[in-house]
Amino acid sequence: MLKITAIAGDIAEVEADAIVVNLFEGVDRPGGATAAIDSVMDGAVDSLIRRGEIKGKFGEVGIVHAFGQSRRVAAGIVAIAGLGKPEGFDTDRIRGVSGEVCRALRRLNCRRIATVLHGSGAGGVEPQASAQAITEGALLGLYTFTKYRKPEHEDVAEILLVVKEESVVPAVEEAIFRGRATAEAASLARDMVNEPANHMTPSRMAEAAVSMAAKHGLECRVLNREDMEDMGMGALLGVARGSSQPPKLINLSYRGDQESDSALGFLGKGITFDSGGISIKPSEGMGEMKSDMAGAAAVMAAMAGIARLKPHVNVTAIIPATENLPSGTALKPGDVLEAMNGKTIEVISTDAEGRLVLADALCYALKLGLSPVVDVATLTGACRIALGTRYAGLFANDQSLADKVLRAGQATGERIWQMPLADEYREQIKSEIADIKNTGERPGGAITAALFLSEFAGDTPWAHIDIAGPAYGNKESGYLVKGASGFGVRTLIKLALNEAKSREVT
Repeated sequence: MLKITAIAGDIAEVEADAIVVNLFEGVDRPGGATAAIDSVMDGAVDSLIRRGEIKGKFGEVGIVHAFGQSRRVAAGIVAIAGLGKPEGFDTDRIRGVSGEVCRALRRLNCRRIATVLHGSGAGGVEPQASAQAITEGALLGLYTFTKYRKPEHEDVAEILLVVKEESVVPAVEEAIFRGRATAEAASLARDMVNEPANHMTPSRMAEAAVSMAAKHGLECRVLNREDMEDMGMGALLGVARGSSQPPKLINLSYRGDQESDSALGFLGKGITFDSGGISIKPSEGMGEMKSDMAGAAAVMAAMAGIARLKPHVNVTAIIPATENLPSGTALKPGDVLEAMNGKTIEVISTDAEGRLVLADALCYALKLGLSPVVDVATLTGACRIALGTRYAGLFANDQSLADKVLRAGQATGERIWQMPLADEYREQIKSEIADIKNTGERPGGAITAALFLSEFAGDTPWAHIDIAGPAYGNKESGYLVKGASGFGVRTLIKLALNEAKSREVT
C-alpha cells in the first residue's frame, strides 16, 4: 500500500528518489520553493524556463537530474509540475497535477517521492485542502488494475508531503486521511467495474457487499429472487429472466445518527453485463458492457468511504443486481411487467433495462422511508452523446437536492451538468396498453429515461445522475486512468458529509 505522510522541513534536504516543486504557466521566474531549489541548483530551473523547456502548462512535468549539480539537493531528481494558468486554479487542478507527476516519476522508477503542497502559497489554497487533493490525485493517478496481468512498473512506495512548520503537520495528516478514505473508495469502485463479467456476477457483488459490511461495520441484507417475488418486483425480475445468474437486491446501511430514523438513500444500477437482451447491442465494444454496474459500484464504494469518515448522518444504499442477456426465457419487446408499486410497464426495448431495475429499487427505497434519494446509473447512451465523456447528467424533481448534488460534484471535481426534467416529453412514454412504456423517441432519450424513473420516485426528493459518459475511459488524463473511473463515489461521499454538517448547524 502506498504510504503517504506529512513532514516538516526543507524539501531540498529530504532524502528521496525525487522531489516535486511547481510552476504556474506564464511565470518568468520561479518563486517560493521552486526558487529555493533553483538557487541551490545554481539556476538550473531558471535556465530551463528561459529556454522554453519548462513552461508550467497543466500536465507538463519537467525533469531535472540533480546528480552532480549540487550536493545541497538530497534527491536525485527534481520534478517541476506545471500548474497551468493561475486563473481558475483550484483543488481539482491539484488532483490532476498530482496524478500526472506521480505517473511520470513512476516511469522513472522513483519509489520515494517528496512534494510541496501545490497552491498553498501563491495559489491561495489552504494547506489541508492541498494535502487532501494531492493524496487523492496520487492514489487515483497511480491506480492500476493488474489482477490478471503483470504490472508494467514497480509501484511508488512512499510520498512525503513537506511543510515548513511543524505545527501544520497534524492538520495535514488529517487531510491525508480524508483524501485516502475518499480515493481508496473510488479505487474500490474501479476494481469492481474493471473485473470481467464472469467474475463480477450479481452473486459476487453481493458477496463483496457482505465482506464490505463486515470490514466497515455496515448493516447488510441481500434479497434473493424469492424475496423479490414476494414483494412484487416484476420489473427487476423481468430483466433477470434471461440469465442463469440469480438476481440480488443488496441493501447496505450506515448508522451515523443513532437518534434519528431518517436516512439518505443512494441507489445504483447493477447490471453486471448488458448485452441488450433480445434487443441485442452491436458486437463492437460490447466487452465494455461489464461496466454497466458502475452506478452500483459507485454506491457500494461510497458506503465504504462514508463508514471510514463517520459523518453524523444515516445512509442506506440499494443495489439491484442482475445480468441482461438473451435466451429462451428472456424478456421480449412488447411484454408487460408490473413493478413493486403496481404500475404496469410496456417493454419497447429490452436494452432499456436499467430503468426497469431502478424502478423497483426506487419503490423499495420509498417503502423504507429513505429521503432524499439519489440514484447513479450508466443509464443512456443519449446522455453520453449530449455531454461527452467528462460530464454526467443530473435530473431532479427537487431543485434544493439538485443544488446539493451540484455543489458536491464541484467540490470533488466530478463534473455534473443539470439537465431538464422536461414534463412536456412525458407524452413519449405513455403506453396504449400499460401505465407507461420504457422508452420514448430517440431525441431526448436521456430526458425520457429520467422521466420514466420519476414515475417511481413519487413526491420524495429524488435526483438521478446519468454517468454513462464518464464511468469508463480510454485514455489517461490527470488523475483519470484507462478503464473504470469510479465516477460518482466522491460526490456521494461529499454529499453525505455536507448533509451531516448542515444538520449539525440546524
